[in-house]
Amino acid sequence: MGKIKEIYRENIYGVMATLAFHIIILVVLMMGRMQTGIAFPEDDILIDFNAEEIQLPEPERQPERAQPMLPGSDAPRERASNRASNEMAREATSNVRDPFFDKAYRDEVAAAKALSNDVNRNLAQKIPEIGDVAMPESNTEGMTKEEAMKAQFKGKSNIRYWLENRFHVRLPIPVYLAQGGGEVVVDIIVNRDGKVISATPRQNPKISDLTILAYAQQAAEKTRFNAEPSAPDKQKGTITYVFVPQ
Repeated sequence: MGKIKEIYRENIYGVMATLAFHIIILVVLMMGRMQTGIAFPEDDILIDFNAEEIQLPEPERQPERAQPMLPGSDAPRERASNRASNEMAREATSNVRDPFFDKAYRDEVAAAKALSNDVNRNLAQKIPEIGDVAMPESNTEGMTKEEAMKAQFKGKSNIRYWLENRFHVRLPIPVYLAQGGGEVVVDIIVNRDGKVISATPRQNPKISDLTILAYAQQAAEKTRFNAEPSAPDKQKGTITYVFVPQ
């Protein structure tokens, strides 16, 4: 024991110097770490999580808050202006009258439909077969052209025709043969010899007695006009019959 104490006394200054040296080094290192911010590496711990086991909660959607209208702010005013404009545009659009629903347009559509129905009904009219019918005639046989032209009745008549520079020689009169009445216009084609080579009655929706069309067609086919060498080979004209109800 006494020997240890003696050794300690002999080396105490060396031990103290060594201890002081280490303390100084430790202080210098600590101060350097604080000033440079160098972090000493630490051991990382890696934890492996299964992605399927992790369910992150969905963030709650916060309701949009209306932006306060600040005095003198242009943004809210612009937004309100756009809304008013849209409302006016929609109102203007709703006030535009669809021509389909316009009364005048509906009337025109109704008239067109009625005309179409009349045309279809007329096309469906069939001229009945009446056979050869004896008819009274007006004739100018034996007259000169001047005499025949003067003899033409120029007043209101139940029979009238138009054939340029021609006059009738034989003109059957069917207007008192039918029970019904009505006006029939017959389109005719006449050759140079005065013969009617085509006679086509125009349809008339007001006529319910279809035998009138047959009488008019037969009377026109039996009509003869004067021969005219200078006339067209196929001269077009009309004969109009006004049938008197019997």
